[in-house]
Amino acid sequence: MKLHAFRSLALAGAIAAAGWLSTTASFAQEVTLRLHQFLPAQANVPKLVLDVWADDVEEASGGKIKVERYPSMQLGGTPPQLIDQAIDGTADVVWTVVGYTPGRFPRPEVFELPFMMTNADATSRAYWDLFEKHMKDADFKDVHVIGVWVHGPGMIHSNRPVEKLEDMKGLKLRAPTRVITGLLGELGSTAVGMPVPAVTEALSKGVIDGAVIPWEVTAALKVPELVENHTEFGEGKSLYTTAFVLAMNKAKYESLSPELKKVIDDHSGQDFSAFAGSTQAGADVPSRKIAVDRGNNIITLSPEEVARWEAAAEPVYENWVKEMEGKGIDGQALIDEARELIAKYTDQQ
Repeated sequence: MKLHAFRSLALAGAIAAAGWLSTTASFAQEVTLRLHQFLPAQANVPKLVLDVWADDVEEASGGKIKVERYPSMQLGGTPPQLIDQAIDGTADVVWTVVGYTPGRFPRPEVFELPFMMTNADATSRAYWDLFEKHMKDADFKDVHVIGVWVHGPGMIHSNRPVEKLEDMKGLKLRAPTRVITGLLGELGSTAVGMPVPAVTEALSKGVIDGAVIPWEVTAALKVPELVENHTEFGEGKSLYTTAFVLAMNKAKYESLSPELKKVIDDHSGQDFSAFAGSTQAGADVPSRKIAVDRGNNIITLSPEEVARWEAAAEPVYENWVKEMEGKGIDGQALIDEARELIAKYTDQQ
């Protein structure tokens, strides 16, 4: 055989092999999901919850699903735009704070009401139940929901001590959602709304005097280095919590084969929501230790003092019920149902 003929056959063979490998790779990896969220990749929720979910989905799919992770808004936009990115397909999956778009998702706000939650596991389970019953075809009708959850006890981190209700007066505190904005107003402070990634700069520049956030995210935001006072509300008490959602583009989900839909379904639901909430809350412990090791001032309010805060927060409930009535929603029924479910799941622990 002449050399040029041999080369031609070798080239043809290489092309055929490349085509086969390409086809095999294509078969092995059928779907790519772009997961978009607002925190740095090394923060607790991406590292301990979202990456775990993505890794589990990839493994369970046998490599047919690839989850590309885009932290810190790398696909563009701002945190309040994430839910629309899931709707329009800019991203395939998003994790976001429901309240970043004020008033758009009214029913999940029931879990953000002051002193509503007991712990993140029980409250996240209750959130999933109410999602399936009241929110799936209403608040979240435009997305396919994978999980809903809340973080651990919300508390105050400030540049001056908050040891009693009166100490709230005049404080400028970051608030994550409109419910908590209303709460801080009732408690005598000034709420400054902003997504959590903005907290570090706002504290360092003195734009705010502090923030209401759970312990777990304080390490990533360097909060213990920027303020020295941290006010807790005691075992089983939380000033507030924040409602999250992990949501998928509906068309993307519907385009999946039955086999791959099952993979997503098997990694969705109440158990996943409880895992996410309890994992996020579990990260409170090492973050709190950072503040303790720095010698910061950890304040735990007495039960009697907490009762004063609960009484001061009652107008938040009254205002919310009235607002829900204006939207055609029975807010008091949602409160009663949420409390019953939280109590049920707390008792089961």
